[in-house]
Formats: sequence, structure tokens, C-alpha cells
Amino acid sequence: MGPCGCGKSTVGAALGARFGVPFLDADDYHPPANVAKMSQGIPLDDDDRWPWLTALGEAMRDRAEDTGGVIAGCSALKRSYREHIARTIGLPVVFLLLDGSRETLWARMTARKDHYMPPSLLDSQLAALERPAADEPAVILSIEGELAPLLDEATAVLESGLP
Repeated sequence: MGPCGCGKSTVGAALGARFGVPFLDADDYHPPANVAKMSQGIPLDDDDRWPWLTALGEAMRDRAEDTGGVIAGCSALKRSYREHIARTIGLPVVFLLLDGSRETLWARMTARKDHYMPPSLLDSQLAALERPAADEPAVILSIEGELAPLLDEATAVLESGLP
């Protein structure tokens, strides 16, 4: 989980491969209206997000039931979104917040090509982000270093469960 540019797709796909489970990218579950809105630089509101989060949670549940597990990349910016996803899945969930500075996120977003999410939406995502509280099934991981150690840290968290 985390704002745009934090590496959800890269980290999620790598973790899915490591664990031999499917990786689902939440971007694939947005209805066309959401994609069009974001493409125009308009932030989504809660009314836009609830159906998308439900669709993702249902897909995660279905894939986890079929394969024994699933990794998904989703912004899940607010606690209420994470709780909704977890309720929809109905199975144990661990959230990994991929945490980085605005500067790092901005640099990554401006470097990517052919993505509908413009860098201009970064600040709205950072404003909406509710960092996980101590009572949530979540761990915060820094994206400021190299990818390999981040993947190792994420793997260790997922193999051992939450602290």
C-alpha cells in the first residue's frame, strides 16, 4: 500500500513471484470513469473508491481461496479503506506501507511513461494518506534504499507474521 510512485506494482509482483501466489494490481480494478477522472488530474473521492475497493477485495478473496494466498498493490490510503478491503476479503490480511519522501515519489512519478496517474495528483494522495496505527495489521517499510533489501524485509514480515 501507499501513494502513487511508491513501488506497489514492482514490489507486489516480486513478492507474488517469491511466494508463488498471484499478484493483483488495484489499478486493473478501477472502472473506466475513475481512470478518466485521474487522467484529467482530478483526485478520486470516497464515492469513486468504494466500488473499486470492493471489486479488489472480492478478487483478492477469490484468488486467495483458489491459490492459498494473494499479493495485491493498492493505495489503501485511509484506515477505512484498509478495513473495508479486509472485511471484503474475510481472510487474514497484512498491509505493507511502502513509505518514501515526497521527493522520491515525485521523481519516480515523473520518470514513468504511459501511466494515467499524473504527478500532479501526488499531493492529494499524500494529504489523504492515513499512516497505519499501531493496532492495524500493518508494517511500514522504507523505499529510500535499494529494492533487494526492501524485498527481503517484506518477505521476512510476511513469513513471520506481524510483530
